[in-house]
Amino acid sequence: MVACAPAATPPPTVAPTSAPAPATAVPTKAAVQPTAVPATAAAQPTAAPKAPVAGDKTLIVYTNSGSDGRGDWLKERAAKDGYQIEYLQLGAGDLTNRLVAEKNNQIADLVFGLNAMEYEKLKKQNMLLKYEPTWAKEVDMAYGDKDGYYYPIVVQPLILAYNPKFVSKETAPKDWTDLSKPEYKDKYGILALGGGTAKTILAGIIVRYADPNGKYGISDKGWEVIKSFIQNGHIVATGEDYWGNAISGTRPMFMMWGSGLLQNEKDRKVDFDFMSPDTGVPFVVEQVAIFTNSKKTALAKEFVDWFGSAKIQSEWSTKFGSTPAHPEALKNSAPEVKALMAAVKPQKIDWGFVASNIDKWMEKIELEYVK
Repeated sequence: MVACAPAATPPPTVAPTSAPAPATAVPTKAAVQPTAVPATAAAQPTAAPKAPVAGDKTLIVYTNSGSDGRGDWLKERAAKDGYQIEYLQLGAGDLTNRLVAEKNNQIADLVFGLNAMEYEKLKKQNMLLKYEPTWAKEVDMAYGDKDGYYYPIVVQPLILAYNPKFVSKETAPKDWTDLSKPEYKDKYGILALGGGTAKTILAGIIVRYADPNGKYGISDKGWEVIKSFIQNGHIVATGEDYWGNAISGTRPMFMMWGSGLLQNEKDRKVDFDFMSPDTGVPFVVEQVAIFTNSKKTALAKEFVDWFGSAKIQSEWSTKFGSTPAHPEALKNSAPEVKALMAAVKPQKIDWGFVASNIDKWMEKIELEYVK
């Protein structure tokens, strides 16, 4: 695994976990069914979490990152430290829609796992509580919300991976925008446009062409680049083995999330290189936030302090192979995770601008550019 960078190796950073699983049963108000540049080197470990407050200790947690045993593990681990939780697992889009629908009849006390685009929608609805966790100053808030409504816990870079047997460092694209050039036609796979990976990568390209006088805030040049990017590539069909296509050379390049690259390299016993643009790459960052209408904000704050701490995030990373936002937890990550993170840097993206326009952008792309 080698990064392809146009210049010197960028400074290290940290990075999210696998895509969410299908939704579990939906809870009711009465009964809920259980179901990214690092901080400074001088950052100190988070202090030991405090004991929960007295009274009702059950928190209702919504997440799109509770699949593959994560939710059950968190419930059991939290109980060991005195926190009782019930959780609901849904896909990111469905989860956000449900939360907005429940705005005036709040069920959840907090939510974790969503990315900035989804949190900005909740923030716009005035649903999130402004709060600073005890560990906030220990993580790089370039990944979080500058206004203090949601905070990063797990980060993951979105990259273009390629098979070095068929694409050399010299001929590999140096940036996502290069893929709009004719020489890359039909050489790369684009993941499903409805998924978070493709949507976030496309947003990272589109925002570079912001123009208040353009269609949906984007210049004509920007839409030309996106059109070529979409039509030069191949949109991966459900069930298609795009990794197999890359290994065989049929289509040697494809978009991928960081941990997915590492896992597939290990499982398939192959080595891939990846692009590391000067401008950085989009990061999917799993965040955590508390709801304004929660009746247990004191307990929710303590739980967030506990969950985002270096100790718990280190355990979470060890168990599930995620890359924690907390630098102290990152120290315990696998060497290959650290190497990946040292080779990429986060692209600066105005997520508020993205959240306000992404649905319109994607509609235009799917209606006008997808053949």
